[in-house]
Amino acid sequence: MLAAKTCTKDFRLLADIAETTEFERVQALVDILQEIPRVMDILQCIRDLQIRDVWLVSGGIYQTIWNVITDRPLDHGIKDYDVIYFDGRDLSYEGEDAVIQQVQSALPDLGELVEVRNQARVHIWYEQRFGRPYRPLDCAMDSLTTYAARTHAVAAQLGEDGQICIHAPFGLANIFAMRLVPNYSQPNPETYTEKAARMKALWPELEIIPWDVSAASG
Repeated sequence: MLAAKTCTKDFRLLADIAETTEFERVQALVDILQEIPRVMDILQCIRDLQIRDVWLVSGGIYQTIWNVITDRPLDHGIKDYDVIYFDGRDLSYEGEDAVIQQVQSALPDLGELVEVRNQARVHIWYEQRFGRPYRPLDCAMDSLTTYAARTHAVAAQLGEDGQICIHAPFGLANIFAMRLVPNYSQPNPETYTEKAARMKALWPELEIIPWDVSAASG
């Protein structure tokens, strides 16, 4: 099992904020990602293309960890790998599409599995698609605070020195605990419930914290 080679601590300890530190969880996550060829291919590609403020985020990271924890195939349940970047110089669809094509051409073995989005222009199309407004973002990492689940909010970037940088505004404990926790910064119970049902079917071990309407309104 991959986890035995990459983690110095039991996953149950990494999930326990009383037993391990966030620094230890970050290092454990980095150790795991470094041994996942598909993840490293994506990280190296988007770094080498020199896209502005570019990160691999969300499912391609936390779902990979769940597969390691549960000893499933590394690509089990992963429908795509989300790559986000922030370039406020060009808010056009054409500019974003050019970056999409650039990434897909550089990763021919993954093709459309890699989904690329410019976070600088999300507010332009979000309300028409989802029926509610979305504030303009300040940077790529600003978007993580708006995800339907706190557990989803994780990002990785490969530096020029070959070191992986991790950003997780709500921490990593929920990922290692296999626990899906709502994020009430956006009124998004439908998306949360839909994603929770899909993930529970793929990873039955997952603990789902229900969306609390009173917490959301408070």
